[in-house]
Amino acid sequence: MIMPRGQQLLLPASPAFIWGSLLVALMLNLLPLGRVLWMPDFLAVVLVFWNVHQPRRVGLLAAFLFGLALDVHQASLLGQHALAYTVLIYCAIMIHRRILWFSVPGQALQLLPLFALAHAITILLRLIGGAMFPGWQVLLGPVLEAALWPIVAVLLLAPQRRAPNPDANRPL
Repeated sequence: MIMPRGQQLLLPASPAFIWGSLLVALMLNLLPLGRVLWMPDFLAVVLVFWNVHQPRRVGLLAAFLFGLALDVHQASLLGQHALAYTVLIYCAIMIHRRILWFSVPGQALQLLPLFALAHAITILLRLIGGAMFPGWQVLLGPVLEAALWPIVAVLLLAPQRRAPNPDANRPL
């Protein structure tokens, strides 16, 4: 694959860093912030990020297991988040090569429908389970997740941008 012009060659991602960032995102989702419906799903954003950038390291099984863990924690329908994360990650893996050709804001716009799909799946499953419609403020969740994408991209790619052996005479 030919790299786009001006894109920096990245170091390989450390598996410990990948799984550590996923655990930190899970912990952010587990924070007791009340019933805020428009809160972005940090775990979904980080899962999509690693599936776009490292699709062979984090896959559908990880998304399914993290979704089950979130379902158990929130005492929601078992499999609700697992299904939403699995569909989200499947779609992200399907378009991961195309996404990388866009700029970071363009990537966020391309991923907005995927985040909306994941939220639509959870809302639909809640409605089938007998819950009330949560209101229109739930539409802010995917928008905030797409807005969070550039921040996550900068934070999670930062360890890969450094030189392996820093040297004053090397321009990279």
